[in-house]
Amino acid sequence: MRHPFPFSVTGPLGYDAALGLVLLQSDETIEDEMRRLIPDTGVALYHSRVESAPEVTTETLGQMAHDLPAAAGRLPRPIHFDVVGYGCTSGTSVIGPERIAELVNQGCHTRHVTEPLSGLVAACEHLGVSKLAFLSPYVEDVSSTLRGALAARGVDSPVFGSFDEAEETRVARIDGPSVIAAAKHLAGAGGVDAVFLSCTNLRSFGIIDQIEAETGLPVLSSNLVLGWHMFQLAGARTTGPGRLFAA
Repeated sequence: MRHPFPFSVTGPLGYDAALGLVLLQSDETIEDEMRRLIPDTGVALYHSRVESAPEVTTETLGQMAHDLPAAAGRLPRPIHFDVVGYGCTSGTSVIGPERIAELVNQGCHTRHVTEPLSGLVAACEHLGVSKLAFLSPYVEDVSSTLRGALAARGVDSPVFGSFDEAEETRVARIDGPSVIAAAKHLAGAGGVDAVFLSCTNLRSFGIIDQIEAETGLPVLSSNLVLGWHMFQLAGARTTGPGRLFAA
């Protein structure tokens, strides 16, 4: 026998903030790290993925622009988002923050759009940082495009180092001790205000506090600045590793 039951409805999960995140199909890291920023109640985070190549070049990064509206459109349609973030640092430098905002808005309703490039510039302004020791996992042409985009926005990277890796799967598996050693080496060159760990696929949240303690410098990462900026734009509160969230 069928038993129909009455029911009542309530409001959406994100009654303080509704956040959307468009991440790369190849990204294995950002979901886990962003999840650590979400408080127990009041903030909802919804994910969608955009098709991306297994190897990172300026050409494959630029190709994502074609798929961004559809990827944003796969976020829940009834939700009017406070912020939608695009989770690709190097892709932002190739496509451009303004174009990314246009493409995301074609697919969903959101008050703000951000990405790691805009998040990093905002974080540097917040901390009074203008010179970075820049650590990238990627090959030189990808990294140089991003460094140029930062310099055009008033953030220089006079100290630079890279793991020279193009394959996303290997980037996601670079271990903490390798990142710590490289970051400390770059910070030791001097003449910088902070350390930046580039790439949303590079694991960073578990080592930021240690690098800060051992170098005496603020440490920023792609996921850290993206998450921080999303919460800033949404007007919601959270806590995270490092000096940025404490400032």
